[in-house]
Amino acid sequence: MKMRSWIFFFLLNLGAAGLWAQPANPGYKPVTQTYALKNATVVVKPGQTLQMATVIIRDGLIQAVGTNLPIPGDAKVIAADSMFVYAGFIDGLSYAGIPQSRPTAAAGQAGPPQPGQQAQRQANAANPTNEQAGIQPEIKARNVISPQEKSLEDLRKLGFTAAHVVPQGRMLPGSGALFLLTGNTADEMLIRDHTSLFATLNGARGVYPSTVIGVMSKFRELYKQAEQAKMQEAMFAANPAGMAKPANNKSLQAFYPVLDKKLPVYFAVDDIRSFHRVLTLQQELGFPIVMAGLKQGWYVADMIKSKNIPVLLSVDLPKAKETPKPGEKKEGEAAPKVDPEKEQLEARAAEEMKKLESQAAVFAGKGIAFGFATYNGKPAELRDNLRRMIKNGLTEDQALSALTTTPAAMMGMTQALGTVEKGKMANLVVSDKPYFAEKSNVRMVFVQGNLFEYEAPKAAPAAGPARTAGGTPAASVGGKWDYAIDAQGDAYTGVLTISDNAGAISGSWSSNQIPGNNAMINPVLKGNQLTFSSQINMQGQDMTLEFDLQIQGGSFTGKISIPQVGTFDIKGSRQGGPNGLE
Repeated sequence: MKMRSWIFFFLLNLGAAGLWAQPANPGYKPVTQTYALKNATVVVKPGQTLQMATVIIRDGLIQAVGTNLPIPGDAKVIAADSMFVYAGFIDGLSYAGIPQSRPTAAAGQAGPPQPGQQAQRQANAANPTNEQAGIQPEIKARNVISPQEKSLEDLRKLGFTAAHVVPQGRMLPGSGALFLLTGNTADEMLIRDHTSLFATLNGARGVYPSTVIGVMSKFRELYKQAEQAKMQEAMFAANPAGMAKPANNKSLQAFYPVLDKKLPVYFAVDDIRSFHRVLTLQQELGFPIVMAGLKQGWYVADMIKSKNIPVLLSVDLPKAKETPKPGEKKEGEAAPKVDPEKEQLEARAAEEMKKLESQAAVFAGKGIAFGFATYNGKPAELRDNLRRMIKNGLTEDQALSALTTTPAAMMGMTQALGTVEKGKMANLVVSDKPYFAEKSNVRMVFVQGNLFEYEAPKAAPAAGPARTAGGTPAASVGGKWDYAIDAQGDAYTGVLTISDNAGAISGSWSSNQIPGNNAMINPVLKGNQLTFSSQINMQGQDMTLEFDLQIQGGSFTGKISIPQVGTFDIKGSRQGGPNGLE
């Protein structure tokens, strides 16, 4: 698919950012930097809760926590009688704030030269440049993070106040840093720089190393070369007489803190095979490691515990599916034929799903401390996925530990983050119900004492039937309609399904580009004009689309409008001809 075919949803994302994103730091100072959250249920840390307690915040720090506290005269008092206060969550490994693409040359291609620069040379597949091979460990998250990225706001709305952010890339994208989720510049956001070297088993495209085995071999090579380079630099510094000055190789120098055991390698291991391959490298070379984004970890939980391997579990879960029982049929349908082979496959898939949902509980049950990583998941699904883990044996305290105290310890920040205690950074999340409860909403987030307030989402109007003016439509509109949206020259296609029950209209629409069905809300048919609205969720943000269609026989034309984004042409034709019968 051409890149331009994503323009339509790029514009939706742009609109969402304008509608919901707050500035990282308002251009004005609040009247006071002192707050008192009064009469709240305060979860000081996992397993310790205070009822009817007050949290006092001053100048970005927690000044006091307890009951019957005197309120400072300059404090803004926030009545939190029915609310729950937690320490702000910490993302163990994240791409939040990192633009989706960095200005680097694609493998095998030379980008257009910039003014004053020479054209980049074509890649040699056997001996590419480090950039072309995806080897840029010298890149720092501090230098590539963008405070304006909407992904930071998406995490913050979930209750995250800090994140261990790493650059995106392939084999060695760069080094990570711990950031606050607010600030106008990277330096304002930065808590601790150079906290990790990030690595993956993803090979380069079209050049060496392109395979997993090639990546492992290249990692060994770089590690050994770094050892030699570090030794040569030390010898030259001690006595340069008779020695050529060692080359300054930034990629190798990025390994030096790893060689000294002062910097861990956060290795992305999405499955059990990756885990074993990375463990082989680690045991051979001896570098400090954190296994990040682990799935299928139940197979190696005992090994992880015995070797005391730090681990971040993935919060990504496949969509839950309702699997019908053998022979089960819907009303009005014939009983389906039983396919033993298909049933066995579905049973195995359900078993794997259950294991994945139970993975965190297995680790907690074995006494393995773990955090969570969001880099390989979708923020919009995070809370539902956490609830699924809790339903499968993880306790709320264990989930809270993985979001707060454990990642704080892994990052060496227990003195500043992870609990609601005096003297710690005022990073808090406030919800209107216990955070993990169904239908709870994050209402406030404090990031270093800066307050962000969020309205509870309003329930969408129920999708239901609507009659035409006069009670009878001019023509039946029922059936399935293929549609195409003109997004600046590219067609964005899908199917509009309409139920027309004697003028009572209902239905839904689906897209060939994104999964799921979207209900028609308040459909109204006046003559040949059909109008309705619909809601979609883009990167965690609800957006309302307005449809205005003119139906003529077996086709329609019209407009689709997104407030503060734009209006686009849409046209369609009924499947099966004008009456849907062909």
